[in-house]
Amino acid sequence: MNPTPLAHVHRGAGSVRPYLHGPDTLPAFLEKTFGATVLERNDEGPILLQIGDSYVWVEAGELPPAITPWVGAVYVYVADVNAVYQRAIAQGARSLAAPEDKPYHERQCGFVDAGGNTWWVSTYLGPAR
Repeated sequence: MNPTPLAHVHRGAGSVRPYLHGPDTLPAFLEKTFGATVLERNDEGPILLQIGDSYVWVEAGELPPAITPWVGAVYVYVADVNAVYQRAIAQGARSLAAPEDKPYHERQCGFVDAGGNTWWVSTYLGPAR
């Protein structure tokens, strides 16, 4: 199902988007871990990345003194949760949970990136057999 483009939404789709803060390395971490694509990068302001069919804004690096850094939590569906977990850990992410089959028909893992953002990553396994 493709959403109808909305003129009032940047790039026309994805009315709700994660907005994360982290070190300068966060965009590259997302590219290597999830295969994210950088859609927009400006001299100042957030970077827009696409992961699968979704968008995420990333504020990378130091923030102005008046703004306190923040962290977020994101739930991402991927085709191969094991591979994503291994790539994240290889780049220094801290493991919260190794990939494991869950009773709600998903294989899931969790990790924290260098900026403190929590990532829960799943592959839907389909209905119970």
